Amino acid sequence: MKIREIRAFPLRATGQPYGVKTATTPRRKPWVADAEVANPMSRFPRYKALRASWQGGLPGVGCLVIADDGSFGFGTSRYGTPVVSLINDHLGKLLVGEEAFAIEKHYDMLTRASSQYGSGGLAAYATSAIDLALWDLKGKVLGLPVYQLAGGATQDSLPCYATGNDTDWHMELGFTATKLACPYGPADGLAALEKNEALVAETRELIGPHVDLMLDCWMAFDVEFAVRLAERLRPYGLRWMEDCLNPDDLGSHRALRQRLPWQPLATGEHWYTALPFMTAASERLVDIVQPDIHWAGGFTACRRIAHVAEAAGISMILHAGMNTPWGQHFSFATANVEWGEFFIGGGPGVPLGEVAGWPNMPVPVNGRIAPSDAPGFGVELTLDEIEAMAG
Repeated sequence: MKIREIRAFPLRATGQPYGVKTATTPRRKPWVADAEVANPMSRFPRYKALRASWQGGLPGVGCLVIADDGSFGFGTSRYGTPVVSLINDHLGKLLVGEEAFAIEKHYDMLTRASSQYGSGGLAAYATSAIDLALWDLKGKVLGLPVYQLAGGATQDSLPCYATGNDTDWHMELGFTATKLACPYGPADGLAALEKNEALVAETRELIGPHVDLMLDCWMAFDVEFAVRLAERLRPYGLRWMEDCLNPDDLGSHRALRQRLPWQPLATGEHWYTALPFMTAASERLVDIVQPDIHWAGGFTACRRIAHVAEAAGISMILHAGMNTPWGQHFSFATANVEWGEFFIGGGPGVPLGEVAGWPNMPVPVNGRIAPSDAPGFGVELTLDEIEAMAG
């Protein structure tokens, strides 16, 4: 079976749409509607209040791989027109006429071909979309869910933690672990330490001592701020602090590890290909790696990352891995993925099934998800339905 066509297109927003009406009326608007989150642009007042003010509003990306018999696979990524162009004008063309199931070869071709302008960043987003579509195609043709292609489920169901600042809703849903988005960073001065501590203290009091609590710092800190905050938060027993630093500054990651040997650290959602993860694992810079399957290079790249992490004794949790079928299948099939992350952007009181991004996608029940057995990644959409999603 040969690849006949690879085609990408901008994708209308899917999944947990803030402000979009649901069958159930939320008790209050979701935390993400107007929450300030510490971020890399917080030092610039005009862009400080909302991440959406500087992220560009680029749409998601859909990618179809169509075989010569008409079978197709579907993958997704993000960052709109630049990634669509990389797929349609360069990378996708290279695989036309190739054997459809030779996915390792295709991944190697894509990363080598993009090395002239950098196989990370936008090229990794493009590679991810193509790679996921190839795995989906293979599963559909063989009539198997992708987690079975990858070796089978490693658990009957996977425990999840909830990400977001509507913590009371997370507890009501039955999650036994929750992660806060950190609202204040160095741009807020010394008061940021006190305000962040107050939020964590209030959350710990709400959830009690037997629920894991984590803090997502979203690339907003420098080493000094991260150390000072960690020391203040030590009494509250954080399971980990996440994404404290600029992802490209490995020197600062080394310094943070040296200065906080006692604090579990997690990062990796903005690392691309297996190479930075290999460095982090070999130097034990982090305790948990968190690639995004739609960004780092797809299913194939994440398998390589998982092997590197497992060999180093490091856990792996996909970034927002439980929010998409692609991430769910990978997580079920990977032994050192012991947890899944489920980002909750819908309003409190709205059932998770109403804000799921894809038809028939499993959502957590009492903090656990069981896999879908539908072929491929289980995105049960026709070719016409997928093409109608082009935005």
